Amino acid sequence: MTMTSLIVSRLTTGYRHKAVLSDLSLAPFPAGTLTAILGPNAGGKSTLLRALAGLVQASGSVRLGDLELTRMGLAARARHVGFMPQSLPRTTELTVLEAVISAIKAIPAGSLTAATREVNRKAIATLERLAIADLAMERLDRLSGGQRQLASLAQSIVRDPALLLLDEPTSALDLRHQVDVMEVVSELTAEGRIVVAVLHDLNLAARWADRIVLLNHGSLHSQGNPEKVLTPQTLAEVYGVRARVERCSQGWLQIVVDGRHRENPASRPESSIQENTVS
Repeated sequence: MTMTSLIVSRLTTGYRHKAVLSDLSLAPFPAGTLTAILGPNAGGKSTLLRALAGLVQASGSVRLGDLELTRMGLAARARHVGFMPQSLPRTTELTVLEAVISAIKAIPAGSLTAATREVNRKAIATLERLAIADLAMERLDRLSGGQRQLASLAQSIVRDPALLLLDEPTSALDLRHQVDVMEVVSELTAEGRIVVAVLHDLNLAARWADRIVLLNHGSLHSQGNPEKVLTPQTLAEVYGVRARVERCSQGWLQIVVDGRHRENPASRPESSIQENTVS
């Protein structure tokens, strides 16, 4: 895959004439990295992802290598960008395999019988990668929330996009499947893709993300590697919690929340990262 980067400059977007993000510029998203978008509820995380995917109107610049995505229609953008929404529509009667096949070529639901053998093979290989090949013939509207989430992830990655946008990809998954998904995401970045994921689990972000973009009330609070961004002072300022940032025995950061933060965070010095022998 051609190495490239994503650059977001002066992005403004919102809904019903109300700006959610205003004049947002971010450091480049390098190829082969996972960037976690973090922040409190209603902070603009999903709106940012939808703007990058071209699903909401936005001004400013979103460049993927030499491509100006804001000037491209959805069909053209879909050749380069994969988007996983928070949830799939519950009304569809498509099977998991049909849904993934339809994502490859944007095949209309009534024309799925025209899918080629190669398209079918690619769809099945994607389901196998996510360990859900056994669900291939199950209807989407009969799956559990976690199964639907995995099917949605399969749809977003099957076309091998250079940029993959994931909106809370692990929110409905148990612990093992969360790890499974993050391992697949790690494989995708190792293949050279840019992955941008909205996450609420700070420990998943600390463990797997190369970079973090922390939003608060529609503005950029901080960005950088997890060690730079996920500090006790920052967590107090943005989330209003009293937290410790430690390292487990394998060297990964972990966040331990002790309770709500009731002091002025500016009055307390930023704590250093502690060592912890708990794995």
